[in-house]
Amino acid sequence: MSVIIRNATIKDASFLAKMILQSSRAGKKDGMFDLVFEMGDDKKILEKLEMLVQTTAKNYCHFSNFLVAEHDGRNVGTLCSYEPRISTKEQFLLALQEVGCSEKASERLEVFFSCEFELNKRTLMFDFIEEEEDFRDVGVLKELMQKSLLTARLKGYRIAQTIIEIGSLDSELFYKKLGFHVVEQKECEAYQEKFGRLGLTLLAIEF
Repeated sequence: MSVIIRNATIKDASFLAKMILQSSRAGKKDGMFDLVFEMGDDKKILEKLEMLVQTTAKNYCHFSNFLVAEHDGRNVGTLCSYEPRISTKEQFLLALQEVGCSEKASERLEVFFSCEFELNKRTLMFDFIEEEEDFRDVGVLKELMQKSLLTARLKGYRIAQTIIEIGSLDSELFYKKLGFHVVEQKECEAYQEKFGRLGLTLLAIEF
């Protein structure tokens, strides 16, 4: 199967929004952005996410951080890579303000902040590694990852990290096959109460 990996553009905003929401839910009823936007309506959440990927504040969801996998002119997958020293928590909160979220959004995010890791500022973070349902298990994510790691090496990075939920066995197996290893796990009572998952796992790869 022929897949083209390219940099995302602003024209991909609606597709990126869809993949971000899908990835953030990770098989759960609700995810991070259901909590942040508190709308209970997928269409409205997707509209907010489309705005979020285009904000002036270079938050980690910004379209410029994404690669898109394309097959026969159709977008089929995404991978976000960002630098924690640039796409900071503060930039994310500024971006949320840009799209019309009140200051209460940061309070709602405390369930995530209470479970966050101390990230090495010299590493590259991966997020929103996602694909369309009918393109699962055909190698799209592997191609996205290989392209991203190559680009990261050219930029001088030697370590990349990603975060998944504890108990996400399929995701953990996928990353381990690529060479990632578990660095740390953090169980969080508030996270489990809100999402039914024990907490988060930090994985890393050296390349």
